[in-house]
Amino acid sequence: MDCGVYVDGHRLPGTHSLVAARAKVRELGEGFVWVGLHEPDADQMREVAEVFGLHRLAAEDAVRAHQRPKVERYDDTVVLVLKTVKYIPHESISKARDIVGTGEIMIFVGPDFVVTVRHGDFSGLTGVRKEMDADPHHLRLGPFAIMHAIADHVVDDYRDVSLRVETDIDSMEEQIISPRSTTDVDQIYLLKREILELRRAVNPLSDALHEIVSEYQDLIGKEVLRYLRDVIDHQTMAAERINTYDELLTSLVTA
Repeated sequence: MDCGVYVDGHRLPGTHSLVAARAKVRELGEGFVWVGLHEPDADQMREVAEVFGLHRLAAEDAVRAHQRPKVERYDDTVVLVLKTVKYIPHESISKARDIVGTGEIMIFVGPDFVVTVRHGDFSGLTGVRKEMDADPHHLRLGPFAIMHAIADHVVDDYRDVSLRVETDIDSMEEQIISPRSTTDVDQIYLLKREILELRRAVNPLSDALHEIVSEYQDLIGKEVLRYLRDVIDHQTMAAERINTYDELLTSLVTA
């Protein structure tokens, strides 16, 4: 667990317990707490929920994981679920067993806190926190700026993975149309299964992001909303690209 206190765009030095961090923010009357958890058990999540007033049902979901991308609101707390994806390098498509790995991130955002809960090996946020720690202007926008930064990071991975998968599909297409070549249809179906997993991760996030920018304007500042609209554009492009891959692979099966 990583627990940091942020005031005026900077992380305060030292280590803080959950209770001490929340008390510090309330004492100062400004700033927020960012808590990062990786695969917490029920007791750990219950402690976090008690300190930050998280809804019991949402806290239970954070322990179980395996949810589809979605957004929920509990009073002044917003809960966003994202699926993370990573490309698994392989020597060739014929030798690959897995092409896309997935994980999950659940983000709780309140007036003075952010709690991120990660599941899986493809959901790391160390880079995001380092980038945010080096960007006081963005941090001054408050807890929802952290949510934007994480969503932006996840969607960037969607674009990167989709482009790398496209290389595999191009290689498969070239192999199929080459004279006297033989192709195992199982290789095409492997790609179709991986594309299906990508679609399940990417497509539902569109509705969640649109709901945030249209329904939660009373909680989120205008500048963060502008940043989120940019994330929506990138997510839409990634989703459209992935949807075309499935159609192309169906035509390769026919071929």
